[in-house]
This record gives sequence, structure tokens and C-alpha cells, in this order.
Amino acid sequence: MRWPLGLGGSTGPLVYRISAIKEAGFDKVPTDHAGFLRLCKRLKEINKPAGFALGNAVGDGNGTANWLTWSFNSFLTDEDGKVAINQPATIQALEYLKELYPTFVPGTLSWLDPTNNRAYAAQETWLTPNGVSLYFAVKNDPNTRHIADDTDHADLPQGLAPDAPQTATIINAMVFKTAKYPNASKAFIQYMMEADQYNPWLTGCLGYWSHPLKAYDRSAVWDSDPKIKIYRRGLDYRFWSGYKGPITSATGTAASEYVLLQMYASVAAGQATPQQAVAEAERRARRIFR
Repeated sequence: MRWPLGLGGSTGPLVYRISAIKEAGFDKVPTDHAGFLRLCKRLKEINKPAGFALGNAVGDGNGTANWLTWSFNSFLTDEDGKVAINQPATIQALEYLKELYPTFVPGTLSWLDPTNNRAYAAQETWLTPNGVSLYFAVKNDPNTRHIADDTDHADLPQGLAPDAPQTATIINAMVFKTAKYPNASKAFIQYMMEADQYNPWLTGCLGYWSHPLKAYDRSAVWDSDPKIKIYRRGLDYRFWSGYKGPITSATGTAASEYVLLQMYASVAAGQATPQQAVAEAERRARRIFR
């Protein structure tokens, strides 16, 4: 790859049923750990449970692991790129999941990326993180339009983090080293980022990705439906995969090998204590970031 350029990024805030939150006794989704746990316990009691992917789901599963880690002010690597996951904050996150996991709809340990979409549309779960695709899927199906009417979005609970602890999956355009006409390829990418081309593109994806250029905050797509405005700031969050360290190939490897996700899943499944799970995650991460 010779010349990459980020076209946008797809983020995954909470998608939830408004009526379920109210029935559980809340006006909105709490942003603190204790309040969110109380909400999920109540949702379980009224048989309208939450669900977070804990299977090897590229987007949703890694999103769950990142949220838990960052919301407790923990991180996989420090600013110098050294493995730092084995710290008290991670133990706190793992202990929190031990309380939160029993409130989930059964089966989340095997959830893949499409699973929560199906569960939400089938009214098996009433709160789950996802991209905007879930909302538009139920909105555009006459059989589930009532679910969309009762749906809204919220940032993932902030907990102890300085901002909503989520990130975006970056969508890149790139010119490969083997490109026969690299300058023409670069010119085409630049052309596609201009308003006349980019705005219809952004609008056509219905907010599935957010834009890298602030001028597109004013794109018509963000006013097309007030329920999707939260997706506009997908590239404004303070976190990234592998946070706090530099973004490297090792960062991608740690995500693709589900180092953090499997750490959390092992505790949720009762296969490891928090101390055992974080020690194993540290061992795996050191092999990758050596």
C-alpha cells in the first residue's frame, strides 16, 4: 500500500427500545457503570434483556471488549506501545462483566456479527450496540417498522472514561504500490472526496459511516432522521483499536486474534478468574507486540 486515505468510519453505539427503558423505570440509558448494571438487571426482570456479543465477532465482539476496557480507563498498550493490559483497572472491568453477563439474553457467548441484528428484530434483545444498519433494517421492513418507531440510540456507557468508550471501523481508499497509474488513482480518490461526489455517497449509505472532514457535519443525511444523528460523530471519539499505543500491524493482529474479547468471554463463561484471564491476555499480547 502506497497512499491510504480514510473515507469514513462505522461506529456502534447502543440501539435500544424506548418503551423497554421506560418500563424498566429509566428515562434514559445511564452513563455510569452502576446505573447501567441496574438498568440491565431490570430489563432482565421484565423479560426484555440486553445483549452484547461475546463470541468471535469482528466488529460487535471486539466492540464489547473495547467498551469494557476503556470505560474502566484501562488499555491494551501504553503510549509507547508496551503491553499494559495486566493492571487493576482491567480486573475491575472483568469483575463488572461477571455481574453484567447474567443480565444478557442467553447465547451471547456464541454471538457473531449478524446475531444481535436478528435477536433485536425478533424482540429477543431490547438493547444492543450496533451500526446504523440495524435501525434501518427494522425501519424498512413493514413487519418490524413498529420496532424502529420504538428505537433510539445512545453512546456506550462512559463509566470512568473521558468520553464515550467506543471507536469506529475505518473505511479506507488506497493506492497500491503495484498501481499502473498512481497519480491518476490519487486524483480519483481526491475527486471522490469533493462535496459533489461525497455527499451523495454519504447520504446513500444512510449514516452507516461518518465522515473524516468536518464540512460534512452539515450533510443532509444527518438531518434526514433525528435518530441517526449520534452516528455523525463516529470519527470524533478519543479511542482507537489498540489504545493507547501507536496503530501498527500488531494492533490489527491483537484484534483479529480476539485477545481482549476472549479474555472477557473466558470470565463470563466461568472458565477463568479475572486474574487468570488477564494474565493469559498479557501473555498473548506480549507475543504479538514483541
